[in-house]
Amino acid sequence: QVVLVESGGGLVQAGGSLSLSCTASQRTFRTLGVGWFRQAPGKERQFVAAINSRGGWTAYGDSMMRRFTISRNNAKYTVSLQMNSVRPEDTALYSCAAEYSGNLREAHDYDFWGQGTQVAVSS
Repeated sequence: QVVLVESGGGLVQAGGSLSLSCTASQRTFRTLGVGWFRQAPGKERQFVAAINSRGGWTAYGDSMMRRFTISRNNAKYTVSLQMNSVRPEDTALYSCAAEYSGNLREAHDYDFWGQGTQVAVSS
């Protein structure tokens, strides 16, 4: 069982930046693909970004391209999400997830989930 803990959420003004972190409990994490998803109240869960186990491949949701950057440090069992030029519509609960294999864009393929960290963007 891999436990994931997110951190870094908070309140930020539109146009600002925020960095989220996802930290894993064990080194198995280094073999897992990791993704970030978000869910706003009353809306469906949305794919944000993903990175493969070695960090050589990344993917982003359409509205996150060129604003968000996902990266990982396997020595520290962490994956980071740098959020720049944030918008009020980025307000949501952000959760990281990890999977052994599957489509990194699909939430149902993930094996482990964190509890999430709240991001609020003020206009």
